[in-house]
Amino acid sequence: MSISVLNNACAIALRFTEDDLIATLEDGRTITVPLAWYPRLLHATAAQRANYRWIGHGTGIHWPDLDEDLSIAGFLR
Repeated sequence: MSISVLNNACAIALRFTEDDLIATLEDGRTITVPLAWYPRLLHATAAQRANYRWIGHGTGIHWPDLDEDLSIAGFLR
């Protein structure tokens, strides 16, 4: 996968299961990553996880309550 594809990937939806973060991309792909990779999210409350903001039109996600920033490109790597 080229760097351009990685850096331009944008999420349009985000949800959580007990163990995973699941992002839906604008091109229809779904990415599932384990919360165990992100201890702040793993130990956060449901309310803290739900309080997020998109960064760069969906290229990243910011959780102000947790001081956590993640990129969609990072999920794809």
